[in-house]
Amino acid sequence: MSANLLSIPVTTIKGESKTLADFAGKAVLVVNTASKCGFTPQYEGLEKLWKNYKDQGLVVLGFPCNQFGKQEPGNEGAISEFCELNFGVSFPLFKKVDVNGSDAHPLFVQLKKQAPGLLGSERIKWNFTKFLIGKDGQLVKRFAPLTKPEDLKSEIEALLK
Repeated sequence: MSANLLSIPVTTIKGESKTLADFAGKAVLVVNTASKCGFTPQYEGLEKLWKNYKDQGLVVLGFPCNQFGKQEPGNEGAISEFCELNFGVSFPLFKKVDVNGSDAHPLFVQLKKQAPGLLGSERIKWNFTKFLIGKDGQLVKRFAPLTKPEDLKSEIEALLK
């Protein structure tokens, strides 16, 4: 990942400190998630991507966010339990973050700057916006919430070659 992405501290849903450098050499899919959203069933597709490609070098990172319609109201324990019980989520989840505004997590500030959305907007419009980062650490592409995880297969496979 570019040096500025690598050094950004992130905290797992269990409270462990990490940086993206812990995932260097892997393709990374960063997603802002929510448990009570119309797109919440995408957890299932994200888990399938993780299971199908983790041994080839993909890691899926979920960052819960409560900024869109208050659709992630629970604490970290409730979020983790919901994801595991309802979707069998085993990919890494992180502490709840803001992705927009003055309290936006530095990771999302950088991702939005490097891969702006429609018409150059750096704002994330809704839950389940996805950012794909190559093994070389370069941000490859931003995907809208409507883009289903299974629609990323060809992009992911190209990065894992």
